[in-house]
Amino acid sequence: MNQTQAVTLLSALGNETRLNVFRYLTRFGPDGVAAKQIARAIGVAPNSLSFHLKDLKHAGLVVTRRAGREVHYAVDYAATHTLVAYLIEHCCEDAPEGCPPACRPQGQCGPSSADDAK
Repeated sequence: MNQTQAVTLLSALGNETRLNVFRYLTRFGPDGVAAKQIARAIGVAPNSLSFHLKDLKHAGLVVTRRAGREVHYAVDYAATHTLVAYLIEHCCEDAPEGCPPACRPQGQCGPSSADDAK
């Protein structure tokens, strides 16, 4: 990822509605959820939601798949992880003591994290 790509992704998240949509989508994992459910949960009119989903998809943060007559939207986790990796690429690089615990990743997401600790 380069700086221009990072700016594109961060710009897409720089809108309150799009950030809310993106954070809501993270709850559903790679299967995603239908647009009408997103609209209900976020409290956004369907035409407005469509505009925001288009921006998130165009930026590369969201992917779509057909589920019967519905389109499901999901976070593109590969792009999201690449963005986070880019943002912290040089984390503590010049710190004399190395990377303190506060800078380290906070574990896994979702219910499987407890299973991973076993």
